[in-house]
Amino acid sequence: MPLPFLTADRAFDASAEDVALPFDDHDSWRRPYRPGPWRVAAAASLLLLASFVLIAGMIIVFAGAVPGATVCLTLALVVIVCALRLLRVGAWVSRHGVRRVGFLSTTTVPWNRVAAVRTVQQPVRWLGFPRTVQGQALIVVRQGGEAMEPLLTDSNADFLARGEAFDRAADTVEAWGDEYRRG
Repeated sequence: MPLPFLTADRAFDASAEDVALPFDDHDSWRRPYRPGPWRVAAAASLLLLASFVLIAGMIIVFAGAVPGATVCLTLALVVIVCALRLLRVGAWVSRHGVRRVGFLSTTTVPWNRVAAVRTVQQPVRWLGFPRTVQGQALIVVRQGGEAMEPLLTDSNADFLARGEAFDRAADTVEAWGDEYRRG
């Protein structure tokens, strides 16, 4: 079963390396990189936890305690939704703008309101925890000088210990910005 939110389509094909915007449909929202191993491992762990909770719920149903099974089913569904949302977190681009999808919120900025998309050296959060380390971040500066939270960092769950992947993703988002800010 194909899971389109886990792939970056043809962005990593050998034939697409020389193309900055390798997608055919620029109207749909795309993540220009693959989710990193830390993010996938966390989501897989949550799904494993959900399976244990579902098994516990099944055992509770067989024991005859339906209200307890309902609680287990509800908890398992919440954990599954959290795992799927965790996989959606990241930077998404389309012809319409750039979108920063967080776990609890999403921010979209149209390209005509973007002043610059650039990579900067700054303190960044390590794996999303409060601890900061010196690293690179891809930021979007809105017209008027207001900056969004970083779209990508080299220390987040997608790019930790994958410097080349961060550079490739940052270059791709910058290429989308250059293409559509002009137009």
